[in-house]
Amino acid sequence: MSVIIKPIISEKMSAASEKFNRYGFLVQRSATKTQIKKEIQDIYGVKVVRVNTLIQRGKDSSRYTKAGMIEGQKQTLKKATVFLGKDDKIDIYSNI
Repeated sequence: MSVIIKPIISEKMSAASEKFNRYGFLVQRSATKTQIKKEIQDIYGVKVVRVNTLIQRGKDSSRYTKAGMIEGQKQTLKKATVFLGKDDKIDIYSNI
């Protein structure tokens, strides 16, 4: 099973990929840095220099409805930022 869920496509990540050659991905919470590095290299055929990971905790959310107040929590996510070598590029938009 794949540890990569999907790439992060946002203005901030697009700017980082153009300027610094780093790309963001949502990954499974149990994924390690070495697993992420190996899978990115296998899928996209690039040389990964470094991988940073972070766990974004799910925020508490609440809203008022006709039935009353509904409280819940958003999902906790794990994100990975992948740093590539100078000559490598990932074309994320070709798979969409």
